[in-house]
This record gives sequence, structure tokens and C-alpha cells, in this order.
Amino acid sequence: MLRTFAADLHIHSCLSPCGEWEMSPARIIRRSAEAGLELIAVCDHNSCENAGAVQRAGRREGVTVLAGIEVCSKEEVHVLALFPGLDAALALQAWLYEGLEGENRPELFGWQVVADENDAVLGENPRLLIGATRWGLAEIVRRTQGLAGLCIAAHIDRPAHGILNQLGFIPAEPAFDALEVSWRVPRGEARSRFPEIGALPCITSSDAHRLADIGRARTRLRLAAPTLEELRLALRAEAGRGLLED
Repeated sequence: MLRTFAADLHIHSCLSPCGEWEMSPARIIRRSAEAGLELIAVCDHNSCENAGAVQRAGRREGVTVLAGIEVCSKEEVHVLALFPGLDAALALQAWLYEGLEGENRPELFGWQVVADENDAVLGENPRLLIGATRWGLAEIVRRTQGLAGLCIAAHIDRPAHGILNQLGFIPAEPAFDALEVSWRVPRGEARSRFPEIGALPCITSSDAHRLADIGRARTRLRLAAPTLEELRLALRAEAGRGLLED
């Protein structure tokens, strides 16, 4: 049976140096539930070390959490990599770490806190997660899709790290599974404002770095269940699944 799900597929945790400490796993889930979200994705910069904790916290509150990563390519384009399970996300993370140089300086970039599902601090990630990897955009798309993930060009409307600003166009191959516009652009206006979107599906997300921002933009989906495979069908408008108009 199909029904409507409210999704926010781009949320940062306290692992992202630009995310506040309040973005701890349990708090993210409480706020998501308050906002009426049933499906979210945790997409920290170049890492998924807090995704498992948010997933475990989500199971207690009935919020489904996709393991994701916001990857920064060598072209400094941001893309969202979403996965059906944590193991696939960790596999991409291991590859990203091979191509990520530098150490974080918390006094400049912010703390990168690893926490458990009860918000206990487990440690700090020392890598320069905010930096660009040495992997090219096409290789990131292929690697993500090869791990059964979805690859979505992030916040294409933004001048910072949006694909249109960085490249000036959206490559046809390898094809993205979808594009994302930020909360600043109503999804209903995205195609007229950015004709480069073409026939690709378009979602909107909060890109939340603070609790108050979770759910400020959301995508409504017709799904049978809040899973990545159902999301894949919705993006393809197959088997009655789909993106609903705002």
C-alpha cells in the first residue's frame, strides 16, 4: 500500500565541523519526529561515522535514517551519496579517506564529534573533513552507484560547491540519480529557474546544521515504505511511486 512520506535527505550531525554540538544523534531524531519527518538521511562531510548512531536512535522513535555522506569532489562539487545500509556507506567512506588530506583544526573549522545513540561522546575525527577529496566527480558517482547507492548533486542553486557554479553545467554521464535544490528555492520553481535540471528528478532538503533547521525544506514522496529502494523507484516514477508536488 502506497502512502505519503515526508523526507529530509540532507542533515548534518555534530561530526561535520560546520554543525553545532546540538546536532547529536538523539537530538536529531527527537527534532525530526517533532517536525513530522518519517525519513531522513544523515550526510556529514566526507564521513558517515555518526550515521549508525543516528539510525539506532531513529529506531526508538520510528524515524527511518538512511546512511549518507556529503562528498566534496576534487572539482569542489558537493554530492549526496545515500545508501541502503551502513556497510555500503562505510565502504565509500574508506575510499574517501584514502583521498582526503590534512588534519582538522577545530579552532578554525569546528569540532568533529563522534557520538553514540545516547549522545555520549566517543571521540573526535582528526581528518580535515571539510576539505575536498582527490577523487573526481565522475568517479564518485560511479563508485556510489556501484555500491547500490543513489548519487544526488547537492544544493545546485548555491554558489558555494553547487555543480552549476563550479562546472557551469550538469554532466550527462555518469548520470546523477537526482538533483537537490536548497531551502532557498521552492521546488516548484526549480526547473524554470534552472533549466539545466532538464528531465532529472529534483528534491529539496534542509541541509540542516542546527536543530531548528531540520525539516525547513522537505520532499514529499509516495512510497510503500521508507527505504532507499523505494526512494529509487520514486525518483524514477516507477510502480506508482513518485515525488509529490509541494
